[in-house]
Amino acid sequence: MTQQQMNIREALLEARTSIDPVDARILLGHALNASKEHLATHPDRLLTNDVAARFRALVGRRANGEPIAYLTGKREFYGRDFGVTPAVLIPRPETELLVDVALQRMPADQPCRVLDLGTGNGAIAITLACERPQAMVTAVDAAQAALDLASRNARRLIGEHWASRLTLLHGDWYRPVAGQRFHLIVANPPYVAEDDPHLDQGDLRFEPRAALTPGGDGLAALHEIIRGAGQHLRPGGWLLCEHGYDQGHPVRTLFQAAGFVNVYVKEDLARLPRVASGQFTQATGN
Repeated sequence: MTQQQMNIREALLEARTSIDPVDARILLGHALNASKEHLATHPDRLLTNDVAARFRALVGRRANGEPIAYLTGKREFYGRDFGVTPAVLIPRPETELLVDVALQRMPADQPCRVLDLGTGNGAIAITLACERPQAMVTAVDAAQAALDLASRNARRLIGEHWASRLTLLHGDWYRPVAGQRFHLIVANPPYVAEDDPHLDQGDLRFEPRAALTPGGDGLAALHEIIRGAGQHLRPGGWLLCEHGYDQGHPVRTLFQAAGFVNVYVKEDLARLPRVASGQFTQATGN
């Protein structure tokens, strides 16, 4: 017997019994390769059996907690769609603040050298390269799978000749850029404490643990980045680091202990401390 086909309206109604309606629309749009507007204006469109099966499989995975970004393979960041896989952290809206602050420190009409540490899927580095076409951006990550994904994102979002503006290097923090100096260093390192209960909740359960926590109190990676920045910044350059909502004071202290001046912690839209910045002077690296 031929299975009766569902239409868009019926598929969404079925899915809403187990997942959020917004998630259901996103997943059906993905399964159909159709926009949300198409779903809204064509509720009677019939789904093929293959599409219906694919949609139900996605709904089941979402009901088990898998992140939408991993199911669809993309996440919007700073107005652009970035490819995402379980090999990388999912870009978050809070990190757009790090980009905002970085763009304020980058000249709009002249070259500058920027280093992005722990680039993941390249969201920060690629966004900075797109927003500041004269910038030369270097992005580092210890995971080759992340760099492979970042290169695919760069080709799609920057263009065929992306490698003339963005350099991807494999290695741990500053090791791949020994002897190099930059006008700006940005980092969104792992900073969650290892005993934080959020690590076992929601999307975080499915994200790479090493990209979320360095262990202990969560400050180890930040300490290494801040301590080593003076050897890789030009005089007058800036270091910007995203950190946890409860780490503003200790991170500010780390900046000051490393000799940075004009140290400032900026709050995100939820009015939580989120991005620390500090300026390098010649004395900082001594």
